[in-house]
Parts: sequence; C-alpha cells; structure tokens
Amino acid sequence: MQKREHRFKVLVIGDLGVGKTSIIKRCVHQHFSSNYRATIGVDFALKVLHLEQDTIRLQLWDIAGQERFGNMTRVYYRDALGAFVVFDVTRSGTFEAVRKWKEDLDEKVRVSGGKRIAAVLLANKCDQEKDEAFAKHSGRMEEFCREQGFVGWFETSAKIFGGNASKHMHEPLGPPPPVGQSQGHL
Repeated sequence: MQKREHRFKVLVIGDLGVGKTSIIKRCVHQHFSSNYRATIGVDFALKVLHLEQDTIRLQLWDIAGQERFGNMTRVYYRDALGAFVVFDVTRSGTFEAVRKWKEDLDEKVRVSGGKRIAAVLLANKCDQEKDEAFAKHSGRMEEFCREQGFVGWFETSAKIFGGNASKHMHEPLGPPPPVGQSQGHL
C-alpha cells in the first residue's frame, strides 16, 4: 500500500510562561533549555510523524501567551485542525485561564461543517510541585475536559518527560482521513 502524506496545522496556546515553546522544542528537536524568551506573536515548528501507512506533518503554531487579548488570534487560528491548550501545574491562575483560551478558540476557529476543532489539555511542569489549588482539582480533570469540550488531557514535563508530550502530538487530529477525504473532515 502506498504511503499517504498529510499536513495539519495544530495550535499550541495558553498563558505566558506555561512552557508552550519548551514543549514544542522538546517534541520537535528533543531539546530542553530553561532559558527561553517569551514568544512574541507567533512561532512555527514542524513535527513529522510516521504512522503505519501515513506520514503526518504537523505545523505547530506557538502562539504567544498574551495574544488572546489581541486581534491577531483569529488570523493565527485560521485553518487549524487541532490545538493543545497548555497550563502550568505550579501556577493555578494558568489553569483558571484555560476556560478563556478554550472559549477564544471555539469562538474563532471551526472546521468544515461548523464543528469546533479538537483540543487537548496539557498539564505542564509535572516534574515540579503542583500548586495546591490545582492539586485539589486534579482528580476531576476528566469531568472538566468533558464540560469544556476537550478531547482529553495529559500530564507532561518538557524538562524530563519530553516523549510524553511528543507521543500525544497527533491526539487532537484523530486518525488520518481515508484516501480521498478532505483534511477538513477530521
């Protein structure tokens, strides 16, 4: 059977300093550095996944944490088929902001047929001590994800568990479409 290639745009969004860039760098380049500067606007990275009969090219759009408050997110979000919403388990305020990021996403981008794009919640910095407020809610994450419309959630750490985030990079997309089916129908 002939290999098929697919290209998907996946957003990586969340508050400033939650580790979006670190997750992307770890997943794409297998590299971690604690010396990242804040992303200004948007940055891009390409992650290639080889899944059975398919080659998946994920265009990872690293959206700056303060962008939700600007007018550019609609432009950045356009044509996305999936998203990771990232928060920092050591800062409960970043978890509280997840709802607003998801609302912004749902308001500004849809796939064909008007469906919301699939979004996965990433709880980052799990190598560090969890904020007390988040620790109280961690047992109800499945329920929270259902209520907010996330397809699931994962704990990760760009610092020590780089492979954990990397292995879930295709989660917002689901399986590749059958031959001849448009990418927009995921």
